[in-house]
Amino acid sequence: MSQIIPVASGKGGVGKSLLSANLAIALGQQGKRVVLVDLDLGASNLHLVIGQHPGNASLGSWFTEKTDFKDIIQPTDYQNVSFIAGDSQIPDLTSLKHVQKVKLIRNLKNIDTDYVILDLGAGTHQFILDMFLLSPQGIIVSAPAVTATLNGYLFLKNAVFRLLYTTYKRGTTGRAYLDEMKKDSATMQKLYIPQLIQGLARVDPQTTQIFINRMQQFRPRLVMNMIEDPKDADRAQRIKASCNQYLGLELEYLGLMYRDLFQDKALASQLPVVVYKPQSVLGQGIYRIADKVISTPPHQFDAAYTAEAFSGDNFQDAEEDANEDYNFKMSGIDDLVSGGTLSMGELAEMVKTQQYEITQLRKENNLLKSKLLSAAQKGFSI
Repeated sequence: MSQIIPVASGKGGVGKSLLSANLAIALGQQGKRVVLVDLDLGASNLHLVIGQHPGNASLGSWFTEKTDFKDIIQPTDYQNVSFIAGDSQIPDLTSLKHVQKVKLIRNLKNIDTDYVILDLGAGTHQFILDMFLLSPQGIIVSAPAVTATLNGYLFLKNAVFRLLYTTYKRGTTGRAYLDEMKKDSATMQKLYIPQLIQGLARVDPQTTQIFINRMQQFRPRLVMNMIEDPKDADRAQRIKASCNQYLGLELEYLGLMYRDLFQDKALASQLPVVVYKPQSVLGQGIYRIADKVISTPPHQFDAAYTAEAFSGDNFQDAEEDANEDYNFKMSGIDDLVSGGTLSMGELAEMVKTQQYEITQLRKENNLLKSKLLSAAQKGFSI
């Protein structure tokens, strides 16, 4: 049975696709059969990282032309590595219907290979969370920057909420308890998961035990990218502590990748770093991550979860787009500041940066308005 490795990030630009592509090739070089899948639907560009021309065979053609799934698994120039392209030309792929999602999951699980690496889109769309939860050992990529750390933490918080709501089905007393709590969204988002579980255990002990078991199985792995100073690596330990305290989640540390000038040169050459310069600092970091992946025994969620999680009982409320909900984001900031992951100085710096960006956007907006007004006046004078 193949091992699915979803790779996600709370925000774009932290090296998610870089890791996905290079990890696939590093595993292939060690004799493992790998299928690399571009699931950043609507913004598919993973083929550029590996220098692969996607052609007509893609997930888009599979959904629209009803071709066989095996026909879109394309060989690459890299040993033991195959590739499934996404399709940025078909916007509907960003919001798959339930039947399409179930069909995709079934086919991904049935690929005959050692590893299936899923390069997911950034953010916390429900499709991304569901793909991430196909494995209890998904990889979350972050960077030391304050915004990257915050969004990485929020992604994991959303994933825990998604696991929560797919465990407590409609009709259970636990779900009724959650629905009642959700009426006061500000209080709900400030509750730590361990506190929430205590309340759920009182009203629905049987389902709560199932959720506790699933949380014990859920072991996402963190990769810190864009490291410039050894002190940056300390943030990984602080994120782990915050996840444990506020989410009841055991986050595992998979490795770090230093910022490397060869990254940009490799991308410009459309060659993965482990091929362009395998002895580079970045290349060696990826090889260490590949070694850890190979040496880690695969784990699966219990069969009941994988069978029931996509039954169509999806929550469509604040949790689905919780990263855009003010209270949810503020609760994430509170968690990280209280847990020492972010300092008040770093938080203040983030606010200053955002204020500067808003000021620049306002200036650009005013400039565009003046140009449009000038053009309109000239038009009327004619």
